[in-house]
Amino acid sequence: MNLIIDQGNTAIKFFLFRKNNIIISKKHKIGKNYSNFVFFIKNIPKEVETKNAIYTSTSNYDTSIISHLTSSFSNFIILDKNTKIPIKNLYKTPNTLGFDRLAGIVGANSFFPNQNILSIDIGTAITYDFINENNEYIGGNISLGIDLRYKALNLFTKKLPLLQKNGMNKSIGQNTTEAIILGVENGIFFEINGYITDFNANYKNIKIILTGGDCFFFENKLKNIIFANPNLVPIGLNRILNYNV
Repeated sequence: MNLIIDQGNTAIKFFLFRKNNIIISKKHKIGKNYSNFVFFIKNIPKEVETKNAIYTSTSNYDTSIISHLTSSFSNFIILDKNTKIPIKNLYKTPNTLGFDRLAGIVGANSFFPNQNILSIDIGTAITYDFINENNEYIGGNISLGIDLRYKALNLFTKKLPLLQKNGMNKSIGQNTTEAIILGVENGIFFEINGYITDFNANYKNIKIILTGGDCFFFENKLKNIIFANPNLVPIGLNRILNYNV
């Protein structure tokens, strides 16, 4: 059994893997401290034998979590730039590469080794990451996610309201609300479709994978994807953990 902990800015995601399968997943809002989450980790059911753990964070690492994990697991890894990974990383500034992006592409590669892959993570940000048929991570691009686009239109204008994702199926907005919704959501759709078209034109037999919290929101609109899996990051973290223990 492997314990996977993925800490973001507002929440921590917790996964228990049996081999390559997720058997438990939970999300914990962290607030101002992590004491409740540490308590939760300490009370993992005793019948679940868990010896291996990996921890990564897109914000600050928490010493209370690290202290507990170090003392509780015989094989504990903090994902950092020195952690061994099962692919070759050709990113020119690896120190600035988000560990969620790295783990996501490792997860994508586990489904399609030795193949060209474009992994599209639709979350707070939208990231486009490419790994080639030689299992070499080349790099990718970063764009605004759906909620950030809605917030930006409201924050940086005087009259546009703050809206939320809608799923409206139209081409032209006939009022301001529709104009914002369709501008944001169709804009993301056209952006993603543009990337898929470009990569299909430049690489043979490329696999397209969607992941992230909003991946299913766009899945039905996109015809060129292989499949959508919201858990590429924990799958990649689990693979990295197994690679190091």
